[in-house]
Amino acid sequence: MSLIWQLSVALIAVAFAALVVYLIKTLKAAETSLDKTSQTLQEVQKTIDELSYEVKQVLRQANGITEDVQHKMKQIDPVLETVKNVGDVLNEVTLAAKQVSTTLIERFKKSSTEHKVKADPKAAANAAVQTPSDRTLNSYAAVQPNASASGSKAGWMKWVDVAAGLWQKYRS
Repeated sequence: MSLIWQLSVALIAVAFAALVVYLIKTLKAAETSLDKTSQTLQEVQKTIDELSYEVKQVLRQANGITEDVQHKMKQIDPVLETVKNVGDVLNEVTLAAKQVSTTLIERFKKSSTEHKVKADPKAAANAAVQTPSDRTLNSYAAVQPNASASGSKAGWMKWVDVAAGLWQKYRS
Protein backbone atom coordinates (compact mmCIF):
# COMPACT_ATOMS: atom_id res chain seq x y z
CA MET A 1 0.00 0.00 0.00
CA SER A 2 2.76 2.31 0.50
CA LEU A 3 3.66 1.90 -3.14
CA ILE A 4 0.19 3.06 -4.19
CA TRP A 5 0.58 6.06 -1.93
CA GLN A 6 3.91 6.90 -3.34
CA LEU A 7 2.70 6.56 -6.92
CA SER A 8 -0.35 8.67 -6.13
CA VAL A 9 1.74 11.39 -4.56
CA ALA A 10 4.18 11.27 -7.51
CA LEU A 11 1.29 11.49 -9.97
CA ILE A 12 -0.21 14.42 -8.04
CA ALA A 13 3.20 16.13 -8.02
CA VAL A 14 3.60 15.68 -11.80
CA ALA A 15 0.06 16.96 -12.41
CA PHE A 16 0.69 19.94 -10.15
CA ALA A 17 3.98 20.68 -11.97
CA ALA A 18 2.20 20.49 -15.36
CA LEU A 19 -0.51 22.80 -14.02
CA VAL A 20 2.11 25.27 -12.76
CA VAL A 21 3.93 25.22 -16.13
CA TYR A 22 0.62 25.84 -17.95
CA LEU A 23 -0.28 28.68 -15.55
CA ILE A 24 3.17 30.24 -16.00
CA LYS A 25 2.74 30.22 -19.79
CA THR A 26 -0.75 31.74 -19.47
CA LEU A 27 0.48 34.42 -17.05
CA LYS A 28 3.43 35.24 -19.35
CA ALA A 29 1.02 35.64 -22.31
CA ALA A 30 -1.23 37.83 -20.17
CA GLU A 31 1.78 39.90 -19.08
CA THR A 32 2.83 40.39 -22.73
CA SER A 33 -0.71 41.45 -23.66
CA LEU A 34 -0.86 43.87 -20.75
CA ASP A 35 2.52 45.33 -21.72
CA LYS A 36 1.35 45.86 -25.30
CA THR A 37 -1.91 47.39 -24.04
CA SER A 38 0.02 49.69 -21.71
CA GLN A 39 2.34 50.73 -24.54
CA THR A 40 -0.63 51.38 -26.83
CA LEU A 41 -2.35 53.46 -24.16
CA GLN A 42 0.82 55.51 -23.71
CA GLU A 43 1.00 56.15 -27.45
CA VAL A 44 -2.68 57.11 -27.51
CA GLN A 45 -2.14 59.47 -24.58
CA LYS A 46 0.84 61.04 -26.34
CA THR A 47 -1.19 61.48 -29.54
CA ILE A 48 -4.08 62.99 -27.58
CA ASP A 49 -1.72 65.43 -25.88
CA GLU A 50 -0.26 66.49 -29.24
CA LEU A 51 -3.71 66.84 -30.80
CA SER A 52 -5.07 68.78 -27.85
CA TYR A 53 -2.20 71.26 -28.22
CA GLU A 54 -2.92 71.62 -31.94
CA VAL A 55 -6.67 71.93 -31.31
CA LYS A 56 -5.98 74.68 -28.75
CA GLN A 57 -3.85 76.49 -31.33
CA VAL A 58 -6.60 76.20 -33.95
CA LEU A 59 -9.18 77.48 -31.47
CA ARG A 60 -6.98 80.45 -30.60
CA GLN A 61 -6.57 81.27 -34.29
CA ALA A 62 -10.32 80.87 -34.89
CA ASN A 63 -11.06 83.19 -31.97
CA GLY A 64 -8.60 85.73 -33.37
CA ILE A 65 -10.18 85.54 -36.81
CA THR A 66 -13.67 85.86 -35.29
CA GLU A 67 -12.64 88.96 -33.36
CA ASP A 68 -11.07 90.43 -36.50
CA VAL A 69 -14.20 89.76 -38.55
CA GLN A 70 -16.42 91.25 -35.85
CA HIS A 71 -14.21 94.35 -35.72
CA LYS A 72 -14.33 94.73 -39.50
CA MET A 73 -18.10 94.20 -39.54
CA LYS A 74 -18.47 96.99 -37.00
CA GLN A 75 -16.42 99.21 -39.28
CA ILE A 76 -18.52 98.28 -42.32
CA ASP A 77 -21.89 98.75 -40.55
CA PRO A 78 -21.97 102.55 -41.08
CA VAL A 79 -21.16 102.09 -44.77
CA LEU A 80 -23.97 99.56 -45.18
CA GLU A 81 -26.35 101.85 -43.29
CA THR A 82 -25.38 104.71 -45.61
CA VAL A 83 -25.98 102.54 -48.67
CA LYS A 84 -29.40 101.60 -47.28
CA ASN A 85 -30.22 105.26 -46.66
CA VAL A 86 -29.09 106.20 -50.18
CA GLY A 87 -31.31 103.44 -51.56
CA ASP A 88 -34.26 104.74 -49.54
CA VAL A 89 -33.62 108.30 -50.75
CA LEU A 90 -33.35 107.15 -54.37
CA ASN A 91 -36.59 105.22 -53.97
CA GLU A 92 -38.31 108.33 -52.63
CA VAL A 93 -36.87 110.46 -55.46
CA THR A 94 -38.07 107.91 -58.00
CA LEU A 95 -41.55 107.87 -56.49
CA ALA A 96 -41.65 111.68 -56.44
CA ALA A 97 -40.51 111.87 -60.06
CA LYS A 98 -43.12 109.31 -61.01
CA GLN A 99 -45.83 111.31 -59.26
CA VAL A 100 -44.69 114.53 -60.92
CA SER A 101 -44.59 112.94 -64.36
CA THR A 102 -48.01 111.35 -63.83
CA THR A 103 -49.42 114.70 -62.74
CA LEU A 104 -47.89 116.47 -65.75
CA ILE A 105 -49.21 113.82 -68.14
CA GLU A 106 -52.69 114.07 -66.64
CA ARG A 107 -52.62 117.87 -66.91
CA PHE A 108 -51.40 117.63 -70.49
CA LYS A 109 -54.13 115.13 -71.36
CA LYS A 110 -56.74 117.26 -69.65
CA SER A 111 -55.66 120.45 -71.41
CA SER A 112 -55.38 118.58 -74.73
CA THR A 113 -58.87 117.14 -74.32
CA GLU A 114 -60.28 120.54 -73.32
CA HIS A 115 -58.60 122.12 -76.34
CA LYS A 116 -60.06 119.44 -78.66
CA VAL A 117 -63.54 119.81 -77.13
CA LYS A 118 -63.45 123.50 -77.84
CA ALA A 119 -62.19 122.96 -81.39
CA ASP A 120 -64.24 119.89 -82.38
CA PRO A 121 -66.65 118.18 -79.94
CA LYS A 122 -66.93 115.09 -82.24
CA ALA A 123 -63.14 114.56 -82.30
CA ALA A 124 -63.04 114.75 -78.50
CA ALA A 125 -65.69 112.02 -78.28
CA ASN A 126 -63.67 109.84 -80.68
CA ALA A 127 -60.47 110.48 -78.70
CA ALA A 128 -62.05 109.04 -75.59
CA VAL A 129 -62.58 105.62 -77.25
CA GLN A 130 -59.21 105.36 -79.00
CA THR A 131 -56.63 102.76 -78.03
CA PRO A 132 -53.21 103.90 -76.81
CA SER A 133 -51.61 102.96 -80.12
CA ASP A 134 -54.24 105.03 -81.99
CA ARG A 135 -53.52 107.99 -79.73
CA THR A 136 -49.80 107.58 -80.43
CA LEU A 137 -50.40 107.55 -84.16
CA ASN A 138 -52.72 110.56 -83.93
CA SER A 139 -50.16 112.48 -81.88
CA TYR A 140 -47.49 111.58 -84.43
CA ALA A 141 -49.76 112.78 -87.23
CA ALA A 142 -50.45 116.00 -85.30
CA VAL A 143 -46.74 116.70 -84.83
CA GLN A 144 -45.74 115.61 -88.35
CA PRO A 145 -48.57 116.78 -90.61
CA ASN A 146 -46.58 116.03 -93.79
CA ALA A 147 -46.01 112.37 -92.92
CA SER A 148 -48.78 109.95 -93.63
CA ALA A 149 -50.26 108.17 -90.61
CA SER A 150 -50.59 104.99 -92.59
CA GLY A 151 -48.01 102.80 -94.23
CA SER A 152 -44.58 101.71 -93.00
CA LYS A 153 -44.06 104.66 -90.64
CA ALA A 154 -47.39 104.05 -88.93
CA GLY A 155 -46.54 100.35 -88.69
CA TRP A 156 -43.28 100.90 -86.85
CA MET A 157 -44.96 103.40 -84.53
CA LYS A 158 -47.50 100.74 -83.59
CA TRP A 159 -44.68 98.29 -82.84
CA VAL A 160 -42.87 100.85 -80.70
CA ASP A 161 -46.06 101.49 -78.76
CA VAL A 162 -46.66 97.76 -78.32
CA ALA A 163 -43.08 97.24 -77.15
CA ALA A 164 -43.36 100.12 -74.65
CA GLY A 165 -46.62 98.68 -73.32
CA LEU A 166 -45.06 95.22 -72.93
CA TRP A 167 -42.06 96.71 -71.16
CA GLN A 168 -44.29 98.56 -68.70
CA LYS A 169 -46.29 95.38 -68.00
CA TYR A 170 -43.05 93.42 -67.52
CA ARG A 171 -41.67 95.98 -65.06
CA SER A 172 -44.85 96.05 -62.98
